[in-house]
Amino acid sequence: MAVLCKPVISVPDNVITCEQTLELARRLHKDHPQLDLTLQLIEHTGVRKRHLIQPIEEVLKHPGFDVRSQIYEAESKARVPAVIRRALDEAELEPDEIDLIVYVSCTGFMMPSLTAWLINKMGFRHDTRQLPIAQLGCAAGGAAINRAHDFCTAYPEANVLIVACEFCSLCYQPTDLSVGTLLSNGLFGDGIAAAVVRGSGGTGMRLERNASYLIPNTEEWISYAVRQTGFHFQLDKRVPGTMEPLAPVLRQVAEDHSWNAAKLDYYIIHAGGPRILDDLCRFLGVPPESFRFSRATLTEYGNIASAVVLDALYRMFEEGSALDGHRGMLAGFGPGITAEMVLGTWVTDGLDSTMTPQNAYGEYDAIT
Repeated sequence: MAVLCKPVISVPDNVITCEQTLELARRLHKDHPQLDLTLQLIEHTGVRKRHLIQPIEEVLKHPGFDVRSQIYEAESKARVPAVIRRALDEAELEPDEIDLIVYVSCTGFMMPSLTAWLINKMGFRHDTRQLPIAQLGCAAGGAAINRAHDFCTAYPEANVLIVACEFCSLCYQPTDLSVGTLLSNGLFGDGIAAAVVRGSGGTGMRLERNASYLIPNTEEWISYAVRQTGFHFQLDKRVPGTMEPLAPVLRQVAEDHSWNAAKLDYYIIHAGGPRILDDLCRFLGVPPESFRFSRATLTEYGNIASAVVLDALYRMFEEGSALDGHRGMLAGFGPGITAEMVLGTWVTDGLDSTMTPQNAYGEYDAIT
């Protein structure tokens, strides 16, 4: 079965702290009628610092959508290959052993996708499949893992490379002054992540069941308005409350696999904001410590969109707390409102010493 190997994460060197963000908001929006509320919300995100591909002085400028698109292309080509090489090393594979590249990004657009450039420049086979995903936002990290899982189910010996490249700072719009937009300016950061899903072998999360869910009639809650100046992020104040309807969905996905969502060994959850994590802990009935990897990502990098789940998984690898046979859940949330969920068991070198033919798919495990 397919195994999600150790991810690799890269963030730029330019750092902005929460204190600097608050000071910028006070200086740039001193006459804003809801400044105090905005400052309070930014403080409550729990984001200590964020990383940006440009110094904050450059981020605050708006040279035009065309220039920003050029920056996106140049920076992705300069930064992504090194992350991919390290991810391939973690999976003990070479570029010509990859059968599909899933590239996700909601903060820049290229056609052809960066996947075409990567295949030409990095030694991937010219019959490597390409799957660019551009419109699932923060949920795309989970979606990329799920589509890789699907591909390896169809082609059991295949290997899939996942790349998430998010330069959220390129979406800064100086004329957008809603509270939701100003909050987002203090929440999102830049980052790149990559990981390999091996069809056979590998150490990590053995992918066993995946699912998608769309909360009805919420498609306008997280969106882009695409204008001459680029992508204008729009965030509805109802978004933080979405964990209440999603928690039963996560429970059902686990039950369908004969697992109990409240009693898993590890959780990798998209860190959209602190309330998302707090509410999901409460509605699933798990202790806050269960989401420590996602909270660490939010604190140290902010919301890095589709790369969040891969960074949180990286942190679990680094902690070394996952043992063979441990059961876990990974979930990403984004526009739609969309949830992408996957269940998996921790294995070393593709082998789970606790697995028997009867419970390989959880069919005979009681819900405990």
